[in-house]
Amino acid sequence: MNTLAHSGGPGPWVLLFPLVWAAVVIGIVTLLRRTVWRGRRGSWGAARTPGAVPAESSPIALLGRRFAAGEIDEEEYWRRLSVLDEQFGRAAGSGKA
Repeated sequence: MNTLAHSGGPGPWVLLFPLVWAAVVIGIVTLLRRTVWRGRRGSWGAARTPGAVPAESSPIALLGRRFAAGEIDEEEYWRRLSVLDEQFGRAAGSGKA
């Protein structure tokens, strides 16, 4: 029985090259998704609209966004932050009243 491996042909190793190229392509796509494309899209490719606020954002993060956008002044920011910090911040997570 004369096979390609014994007659000087490419042999079974010829199947390895498509697998190597597939791994390279998958690696490049994964790298791009984790770096470059992450800023343009949300998690798992969900498109973000400009100015959209994620539903899972905390009230403290929302307050920070409003202050950064200029909707509230510094005095109001600190006043509201002190109230929110009592309810949602470190004091609520530590179990102390």
